[in-house]
Amino acid sequence: QVQLVESGGGLVQAGGSLRLSCAASGRTFSSYAMGWFRQAPGKEREFVVSISRTGDSTYYSDSVKGRFTISRDNAKNTVYLQMSSLKPEDTAVYYCAARSWVVANTPENYRYWGQGTQVTVSS
Repeated sequence: QVQLVESGGGLVQAGGSLRLSCAASGRTFSSYAMGWFRQAPGKEREFVVSISRTGDSTYYSDSVKGRFTISRDNAKNTVYLQMSSLKPEDTAVYYCAARSWVVANTPENYRYWGQGTQVTVSS
């Protein structure tokens, strides 16, 4: 089992940047593929980006490709989401999630979730 805690959200102007962090408990962090998802008011939770256990494979949604970068530090049990060139449509609660072994891009395939962190981008 793993517990996840996100941080780094906040209010930023369009065109700005934020870095989200997701700290995981436990000693087996490297056994988990990680994903970031987001949910805007009135919308379904959507995939943003995912990363394999070793970090050598990453997958991005088209809406964030070229603007967001995911990375992980298995020694620190942490996954990061660097967000640049932010747009008002990026406004949402951002969640990190973990699943054993194989990376996936749909929320129903992730077992463990953080509580979320709010990102608000003003125009």
